[in-house]
Amino acid sequence: MWTFDNFPSARVQKSFGFSPDKAWLDHVRLSSVRLALGCSGSFVSPDGLVMTNHHCARRCIQDLSTKEQDLNLLGFQAKTQAEERTCPRMEINQFIGMEDVTARVQTATKGLSGQAFNRAQKAEFTRIEKACQTSDQLRCEVVTLYHGGQYQLYTYRRWKKDVRLVFAPEEAIAFFGGDPDNFNFPRYDLDVSFLRVYEDGKPLQTPEYFRWSEAGAKEGELTFVSGNPGHTSRLLTVAQLASLRDTLIPLKLERLAQERGWVDQFAQRGPEAARISRTALFGVENSYKGWVGRRDTLLDPTFFAAKVKEEQALRARVAKNPALQKEVGGAWDALAQAARTEEKLERETTWIRSENRYFSELFGIARNVVWGVAERQKPDIERFREFTDARLPATELVTFSKAPIYPELEVEMFTLGLTKMREELGADHPYVKQVLGKESPRELATRVVQGTKLYDVAQRRALWNGGAAAIAASDDSMIALVRRLDPEMRAARKRYEDEVESVVKKNSELIAKARFKLDGTSTYPDATFSPRVSFGSVRGWTREDGVQVKPFTDFAGAFARATGEHPFDLPQSWLKAKDRLTLTTPLNFVTTNDIIGGNSGSPVINRNAEIVGLVFDGNLPSLGGDFGFDIRNNRTVAVHSRGLTEALRVVYGADRLVQELQPPEPRTTGPR
Repeated sequence: MWTFDNFPSARVQKSFGFSPDKAWLDHVRLSSVRLALGCSGSFVSPDGLVMTNHHCARRCIQDLSTKEQDLNLLGFQAKTQAEERTCPRMEINQFIGMEDVTARVQTATKGLSGQAFNRAQKAEFTRIEKACQTSDQLRCEVVTLYHGGQYQLYTYRRWKKDVRLVFAPEEAIAFFGGDPDNFNFPRYDLDVSFLRVYEDGKPLQTPEYFRWSEAGAKEGELTFVSGNPGHTSRLLTVAQLASLRDTLIPLKLERLAQERGWVDQFAQRGPEAARISRTALFGVENSYKGWVGRRDTLLDPTFFAAKVKEEQALRARVAKNPALQKEVGGAWDALAQAARTEEKLERETTWIRSENRYFSELFGIARNVVWGVAERQKPDIERFREFTDARLPATELVTFSKAPIYPELEVEMFTLGLTKMREELGADHPYVKQVLGKESPRELATRVVQGTKLYDVAQRRALWNGGAAAIAASDDSMIALVRRLDPEMRAARKRYEDEVESVVKKNSELIAKARFKLDGTSTYPDATFSPRVSFGSVRGWTREDGVQVKPFTDFAGAFARATGEHPFDLPQSWLKAKDRLTLTTPLNFVTTNDIIGGNSGSPVINRNAEIVGLVFDGNLPSLGGDFGFDIRNNRTVAVHSRGLTEALRVVYGADRLVQELQPPEPRTTGPR
C-alpha cells in the first residue's frame, strides 16, 4: 500500500522488469478516484464514467429504489444519457496534490503532551486545511502517516452535487453466493456498477482515464491496484493488539451478532421490510465476518509471537541509542496504559458519546444539526474536527441528504441501540435514566421517530440556518432528545480525547520517529483511507489442507454453482443468456496485491495502465490483513475485465456502455 510519492519502482523493476516512472504514476493517480463514503473507483472514459463495485453504490441504488421498483433486485441500466439518475448522497474525490507538512505539525506540538498536544495538533491541522481549501470544489485533509512519523496535506478535487447511476446488475449476481461465499474463493460475482460525474449539467470531461484491456489479466502477470485502503493496524504495539484481541473485538462482535439478528428478524416481516433493510443487513454481515477474521488472526499464537518478537527487536535497537531511548523509551508503557484506559471507557465511548448513533440515522442527523449550530459559533481551530470549515462540506453531505429514511426501520434500529445501551451500562446508570426516564427503549424510540420532522431536509436546513435560537426553541422530538443529552455526550467525547486519543497520538508519534531514524521509509505506512498503489501478480495459493487454489473462475462455474435458491440463485437475465455466453470466459480471479477494506472498487491495471480487473473482495486469509500481510495466502479477489464486457454485451445488451469502454484514438496524456 505504497504512497504515490514513495513508490518502490526499483523493486518492481527487479522483480518484474518494469519501472513505473513519474508520468505513469501521475496518470494512475489522476485516473483513480475515491468514493467518500468508504470505497474506491476509477475513471474509465473521457466523459466522467466511473467504475466501482455494486456494493459501493448500494446505498445509491437503495435510495433510488421504491416499493414498486427495487433496483437492487431488478438491476438498473440507463439506455440513454437522459436516463442516468442522480445519487442523493455520493461524493467522488480525485487526488490532485500533496505537500509534506511534517515540520509544521511537529513544531506546533513540540514539548507538549496530553491534552495540550492534542489540541495544538488539531488546531494546526485545521489551519493547514483551511488555508488549502479555497473552494467548495476542493477537499483538503492532513493525513497522518506512520502513526505520526509523517504528516501530508492531501488535496482532492471534489464532486458531490451531481453523480449519477449509469448501470448496476441485479444483486443476485453482484453478490452471488451471499454471506456464505463472502471473503472466499472461488467466487462468481459481477460486483460492478458504473456512475457518471456531471459538472454544470454535462458529463465531466476527464482526459485522464484508464483504457480497457480486452485480453484481461493472465496468470503470472504483473498487476497494480490503485485505491484507498481504509485502515490497518500493523504498526500498533503488542499492548494495543492484546487489548483488541481480549476486550475490544469481542465486544464489537457481540454487538454485531445482536444487530444482525435484529435486522434479520425485521426483514422477515415481508418483502418491503426486506427491501428497506437489505443494505443494513449486508453491512452488518460483512462487518461481522471481517471482525471474526481479525480476531482469529490475533488469536493465532504463531502470528502474535511474531508481533512480540518484532516489537522486542525494535525496542532493543532503540535501547542501544541512549538519546533515542531517553526520548521514546517510555512510549510503549504509555500506550499500554492508554489501552487499559480505553478498555475502561469503551462502553462510555460507545453509548454516552453516542459513537454509533444508537444505530439511528435520524439521531445522527439531529446530533449533527445541534452540534453543527453550536460548533460553527466557535473559532475554526476550537471546533470538533468534523465541523471545521474544511470538513464541513462532508458533514453537510450526510446531514442534508435527500435519501429516504424509513420510519419503521428507524424505530427498530433505535430500539436496538437504546436496549443495548441499557444492557451494557446498567439500568441504574445515571445516563440510562436520563435517556429513558420512565419509558422503555421501544416506547422512547417510537415516540421520537414518529414525532420528528427531520425526514424533511428543509426542516433540517431551517434549524441549521436558524442558529442557537432555533435549536433552543425547537419542539422537534429528536432535536429535543439530543439537546437534553448534549452536555453528557460532549463530556464523554472530551474524556476520551484527553485520556486516550491524546496519549496515543503523542506516543505513537514518538515510536514512529524511532522507526524513521532506524529504517526510514523502507516500508509503507498503515492504511488511512487515502490514495495508495500496490503491486503484485495473478497467482493462486495452496490452502492449509494442501489443496491448490487456481487463480481464475469462469462463467461455467457460476452456472454449475447455482442452485436456484438464495443466495445461489442466478438472475433470470443470466439464465436466459446462458446459451449465448462463452462459458469459458474468466469471471473472477485473484492476485497477490496487498489490499484492505476501502479498496473495494479499485481498478486492477497492467503495466500499460489498462483495466484488467475490478477489486471487490479478499479471501479468508486476507482478513488478518489489518495486522499483517502474508504473500503466501493473502489474496485480492477481482472481477475479470473480459468477464465484465462479456456480461455487459451478452447478458445486458449494454451496447452504449461497452462502446464507451472501448479504447478511443490515442490520447496525448498518460501512457498508452
